[in-house]
Amino acid sequence: MSEPFVAVKDLRKDFNGQKAVDGVSFTIDKGECFGLLGPNGAGKTTTIRMLATVLAPDGGDAAIGGFSIKNQADKVREIIGICPQDLALYEEMSAIDNLIFFGKMAGLSGKEAREQAASNLRLMELSDRGKDKIQKYSGGMKRRVNLAIALMGHPQLLFLDEPTVGIDPQSRNKIFETIQNLQKQGITVLYTTHYMEEADHLCKRVAIIDGGQVIAMDSPYELKKKIGNPDTVTLEHVFLNLTGRSLRD
Repeated sequence: MSEPFVAVKDLRKDFNGQKAVDGVSFTIDKGECFGLLGPNGAGKTTTIRMLATVLAPDGGDAAIGGFSIKNQADKVREIIGICPQDLALYEEMSAIDNLIFFGKMAGLSGKEAREQAASNLRLMELSDRGKDKIQKYSGGMKRRVNLAIALMGHPQLLFLDEPTVGIDPQSRNKIFETIQNLQKQGITVLYTTHYMEEADHLCKRVAIIDGGQVIAMDSPYELKKKIGNPDTVTLEHVFLNLTGRSLRD
């Protein structure tokens, strides 16, 4: 068997003595869409920030494409793309200028950035609006530009953090279609969402994290099977069964 593309081992992070991430371990195969699910404050975002080398772990390590997030962070950054939940777009600039700007920030030459920007806008079906300012875009269009930016530099691992929040069904379907096509090209995806049906539809496996620990990990089908008939039980039932119904404000 081939080595997993992502191997997370005993990852830990404390904030003022509070264990935000407490021994998280999982693997992701190349080309897999892996879901990381959890209620607010469960440790999901902290885990992602460590894997993206934004935050240094206090313990444990992870290898992405064979590179350590602790000792080879620069190498890791070269092969990852991040699509954050909070839109990182310059509203006064056109979509294509946004892509070119972020492409250059990722180390692309001007020519490479322009070529990839045009290609990624075509991929997201936004070529005809590429010269329009972002401020004229709908929420769904902005989400698609956000994903297009994450693909600048041809990442091998894509972090998608709530990529479909507050968008129309057409844009959501386009994003789903894009993710599935990227997987066919061998791109690995770490997907976080509060929409359980999305994780069920897209992810080969999911890990549910709570209290800084992975409390369940398997395919959506097998997780549903553990609490009832997998044809009638939903992943939301599993999520609530494992994490409880109390509010996490």
